[in-house]
Amino acid sequence: MIPGLEKILLKVQKPGRYAGGELNSIVKDKSGVDVRFAFCFPDIYEVGMSHLGMKILYSLLNRMEGVWCERVFAPWTDMEALMRERGIPLYALESGDPVADFDIIGFTLQYELSYSNVLNMLDLAGVPLLARDRQGLSQLVVAGGPCACNPEPLADFVDLFFLGEGEEVDCELVELYREHKRRGSTRAEFLRAAAQIPGVYVPSLYEVTYREDGAIDAVTPREGAPAKVKKRLMLDMDRSYFPESFVVPYIEIVHDRAVAEVFRGCIRGCRFCQAGFLYRPLREKSVGVVNDQCRSLCETTGYDEISLSSLSTSDYSALNPLLDKLLTWTKEEKTGISLPSLRVDNFSTEVMDKISSVRRSGLTFAPEAGTQRLRDVINKNVTEDELMRTVTTAFSGGWSSVKLYFMIGLPTETLDDVAGIAALGQKVVDAFYANPDKKKGRGVSVTLSASGFVPKAFTPFQWEPQDTIETLREKQRHLVSSVTTRKISCNYHDADTSFMEAVFARGDRRLGPVLLKAHELGCRFDGWNDYFSLARWREAFAACGVSPEFYANRRRPFDEVLPWDHLDYGVTKEFLRRECERAYAAVTTPNCREACSACGAACFGGGICHENR
Repeated sequence: MIPGLEKILLKVQKPGRYAGGELNSIVKDKSGVDVRFAFCFPDIYEVGMSHLGMKILYSLLNRMEGVWCERVFAPWTDMEALMRERGIPLYALESGDPVADFDIIGFTLQYELSYSNVLNMLDLAGVPLLARDRQGLSQLVVAGGPCACNPEPLADFVDLFFLGEGEEVDCELVELYREHKRRGSTRAEFLRAAAQIPGVYVPSLYEVTYREDGAIDAVTPREGAPAKVKKRLMLDMDRSYFPESFVVPYIEIVHDRAVAEVFRGCIRGCRFCQAGFLYRPLREKSVGVVNDQCRSLCETTGYDEISLSSLSTSDYSALNPLLDKLLTWTKEEKTGISLPSLRVDNFSTEVMDKISSVRRSGLTFAPEAGTQRLRDVINKNVTEDELMRTVTTAFSGGWSSVKLYFMIGLPTETLDDVAGIAALGQKVVDAFYANPDKKKGRGVSVTLSASGFVPKAFTPFQWEPQDTIETLREKQRHLVSSVTTRKISCNYHDADTSFMEAVFARGDRRLGPVLLKAHELGCRFDGWNDYFSLARWREAFAACGVSPEFYANRRRPFDEVLPWDHLDYGVTKEFLRRECERAYAAVTTPNCREACSACGAACFGGGICHENR
C-alpha cells in the first residue's frame, strides 16, 4: 500500500472509490506473476465499475497463469489534488502499487470526452504521455473499446489499439508480450510483432500524409504492417468467456446490479448508430447459457436485480422462453429483471407481465425523431401507431412513467421535425388519459430526452456535418417552447459537449497536439458539465493552429480518405454510402432478419448472416 494513503482517504468525498479490497476482487502473489496489466477506466469508480466489458476482461486476464490484472479509475478532483499535493502516484486498487510499475497499461475508450482523462491519468501515474518518449518494454500503453474504431486522435499517446471484441486478442497480445519480455526484445521489435496479430493496430507503423485542403491524402503502412487492420469478434457467444462473479463495490455505482449479455450486434441498422454497425453481425447466446450466467452472478454477488444487456434486448429471438426460464427461480427469490433496451415495435403484453411480476422498473423507448419522415431518414423503422399501441399497453399494465429518447440535429431535420418531438410527447400524455384501463388516481409523467446528433465513423452519416452549436441551441429552445403541458418534462444534452464529441469522433492525428495542449491547460472530466470548458478547448485549438469546425461541421465528399479507412470493421464503405443516399431519399432498409442488405459483415463467417443457411 502506498505510504500516506490512509490519511488522505479521510479527507475525500467517497473513500470507497479508492480503498480496494471489495468482495470477489482478485489478489495474487507477485512472486508468481510475470505480466502485470493495469486495466484503466478513464472516469470515476462508479461509472467504470458499471461497465460490463471491464468485468469480463478483468476476470478473463486473471485466469491466465502468471498474469495479474488490476483495476484503475480516474480519481475525482478532490482526491487528485491531495495525491498531487502529497506526491502519491496513480495506483491500482488490488495491490496499491503505482501504475508506472506495470508492464501493460490498458485503457477502455467508451466515449470521446474521456480522452483528456487518459492523459491526466498517465500524468498522475508518472508515465510519459507521448508514446515516443517511453523506453523499454514496460509501461506499454494499449487501448480498446468502441472509440478505438477511430483511434487517430490518440495515436501520439497509445502504443497499440485493439479493434473489436477483446476476449481473444487481449490474451494473444499478453502472451506475445510475455514471450518478448523473456527474450529481452526492444519496444520496436515487440510492436512490429504485435502488428501481425489480427485486430491489433500499431499507429507508429503507419505514415499519414495530407492534401493542401487539409484532407488526408494517404495512410501508408511501414515495416510489414498490414494495409488494413480487421476487427476481432467472438462468433460463438455460448463459448465466449463470461465471469461467474463480479467484483462487488462497497459504494453505490451507476448500474448496481447483475448484468448478463443476451447477444452482441444489432439487426436494425439505424443510420446514426455507431454501435449497430461496429458490432455486426448479430450473435445470440442460448437461453440455458444466459440463465446459468444470471443465476451464478446472483449467487456470487448477492445482487437481487438482473439486467439483460444488449443493443436491443427485445430483439432477442428467444426472449419469452428466457424470461420463463428466469422466472422459475427469480420470482421465488424476489430478484428483479430489467430490460434496458426495448423497441417500440415489439414490446408485448406478455413481456410486460413477466418483467413486472417481481418488481416494476421504468420504461424507456427511443423513437429518436418526432416525425415519420425523419424516422424514415434515419431508418428507425418505428411508426407513431406502434408507439401509441406500446404506451397504451404499458399504461394498461400499471405504468404511469415513460421516458422517450430523441436526437436533435439529424441530417435533413427541420424545426417542424423538432416540434414533432413535443407533439409526440403530447400524444403519449393523451393516450394515458384516454386509456380506460389506467390505474385510478395517478397522473402520467413523460420525459423527453434529446441528445445532439454526432456523426460517427463507420455509420452511413460519417460524411455528414454536425449542426453548429448555435443551430443546436436554437433547436433546443424550439423544443422547449413547443411543450405545452407540465405532464411533459424536457431535457437535452449540452451543445458544446456534443460539438467536442464530434470533433474527436471524426478527427485525425493533428488533434494529438491539441489534446496535449488541452491537458496542459487543465482539461479533465470533459464528460461532466461542472468541468467541461469549451473556452479552454478553443484556446488549445488556437495555440495549435487547428480548426475544430473542420472536423465537426464540414460535409465530407464520398471519395475523401477518412481517418479510419485503413481499419476494417466488416461493414463496407460502399454499403454505408448506399445507406446515406437512401437516407436522403427517406427510403428505409429492412432489418437483418427480414432481408440481407449486403453490408459486408458476412465476411466473418458467422452470426445472423449465416445462421439460416
